[in-house]
Amino acid sequence: MTSQILKFLQSTGYANLGYKQAIMIIVAGILFYLAIKKEYEPLLLVPMSFGLLMANLPLTGLMEEGGLLYYLYYGVKLGIYPPLIFMGVGAMTDFGPVLANPKTLLLGAAAQFGIFGTLLGALALGFTLPEAGSIGIIGGADGPTAIFLTSKLAPHLLGPIAIAAYSYMALVPIIQPPIMKALTTEEERKIEMKQLRKVSKVEKIVFPLVVLTLVGLFLPSAVPLLGMLMFGNLMRECGVVDRILDTAQNSLTNIVTILLGLTVGAKASADVFLTVDTIQIVILGLIAFSVGTATGTLFGKLMSKLTNGEVNPLIGSAGVSAVPMAARVVQTVGQEENPKNFLLMHAMGPNVAGVIGSAVAAGVLLSLVG
Repeated sequence: MTSQILKFLQSTGYANLGYKQAIMIIVAGILFYLAIKKEYEPLLLVPMSFGLLMANLPLTGLMEEGGLLYYLYYGVKLGIYPPLIFMGVGAMTDFGPVLANPKTLLLGAAAQFGIFGTLLGALALGFTLPEAGSIGIIGGADGPTAIFLTSKLAPHLLGPIAIAAYSYMALVPIIQPPIMKALTTEEERKIEMKQLRKVSKVEKIVFPLVVLTLVGLFLPSAVPLLGMLMFGNLMRECGVVDRILDTAQNSLTNIVTILLGLTVGAKASADVFLTVDTIQIVILGLIAFSVGTATGTLFGKLMSKLTNGEVNPLIGSAGVSAVPMAARVVQTVGQEENPKNFLLMHAMGPNVAGVIGSAVAAGVLLSLVG
């Protein structure tokens, strides 16, 4: 009887819990705090944190062959979940601001500089080209794109890169404002922008079709992400598919978000996550995101000067792809300086452009590296 009790005790997680797993459980707790207490991207961080917690409980075998999350992870491995998330983003997002002010596309493009700049930094640290490309995409602040690209180029780094990408998306309200304020003057932050013109329904319907065709012919590898983004937006704007639009906006997106979060979090097991490479990835990801914010803001300053002060340079920081969090941060910072400032819709232009830009950047990297 005693031997049976000892055998049982030795089979428990308590007897097999290592210090690395304990650290990862603490990391999960920190992410839960950010998601629940601070409400930083809770729809993303809650399932991802829970997956991380489950994966680091000893002897569960969830990510081993035959385990629950092992099979659910195929949606990530085969590149299914991220495009479906993009469809939901397209279905929920109004592309009108970028159509009303097309020059904001340039701000979205400028904010992608962090991706390629960090790629070079990762190469200098000894990462391979596919690994460097996957690390660099963190700078786009676009979790689904980071997961999609990494699953193709460097699947062994998926856990650290996904945690870094979604963490920085969640920390946009903390990371971006100091950079925005450091690169702009008080007078620039006070600039009030004119109301955007009304965009016709025809323009909104034609836009996703034209973008997909032009970019798809140039970069076929970008079509899985960009195509689903544009399909979701077409459903929103065409006005004749309300039933499937509702599914794309709600049920399907919510289900895929749960599965994506759980399985990606579960890839961050202690033996994979607690390495020197992970520390470098986290630091490089922060640099990439900060550089993207800075280049977008600086390009916004240039655009402000070229238009004789018609553009508030703060909107350039929304060129990263964290929709709509980055646009909300622009609104908050702008109103701190000028309570009459209403920059949200103006910032949505570069924000939408950033989503398109990150998908295009992923397509470029897949074409050149994959």
